[in-house]
Amino acid sequence: MAAFRGGQVLGFCLVGLALLILQIILFVFKSSWLVGELSKLDGTDAAADDKKAMDLVRRLFEVVAGYGLGGSSVALFGRVGGGIYTKAADVGADLVGKTLHDLREDDPNNPGTIADNVGDNVGDIAGMGADLFGSLAESTCAALVVSSTSPDLCKYTDALYFPLVVTSVGIVASFISVLFAHFFTITVDSVQAVLKWQLFISTALMTACLVPAMWLLPSEFGF
Repeated sequence: MAAFRGGQVLGFCLVGLALLILQIILFVFKSSWLVGELSKLDGTDAAADDKKAMDLVRRLFEVVAGYGLGGSSVALFGRVGGGIYTKAADVGADLVGKTLHDLREDDPNNPGTIADNVGDNVGDIAGMGADLFGSLAESTCAALVVSSTSPDLCKYTDALYFPLVVTSVGIVASFISVLFAHFFTITVDSVQAVLKWQLFISTALMTACLVPAMWLLPSEFGF
């Protein structure tokens, strides 16, 4: 249960912060740069103005896509730093402890085991969390860049931000599906079956929540 709740905290904080920061970046960029550029349109040629406005929106999302690169950079250093701690401390401490004092692997009497555990936490938890954060940010930014290439989607703000709606719907579906774990009796033998049921329930909930969100998209659009 401790591991399950720890995964909940990591998952919800990761997705929630990724979505919140992305919204803040978009708001700041729109208010400081995009609005100023759009104000320069003269309005004499509507077709040319629409084309220029669409190009500005596309450039906005391409700039925002750098947000995902930051998550990947943090994940890189987290995994590399954790790996250095883990491998160097684990191999060195276990080798010395076994040779000199006949200690078993990861023996609590071996002080080098502390550094090994630090490396596991940095690499496996912080590094993996940053990796997932970067993957979510990159995939969302990539979808926003693709949506900005559609003239039809650029005319509808809700449709343009549909990738963010998908992530938001996923938070709601995950929050509900997490509660279903408390309806099962979890033992060593049943934990795999419970996880499969949770995957099935979360997939069904995500599909059900995504159907009404699809109405945000126009009936037809092209790229």
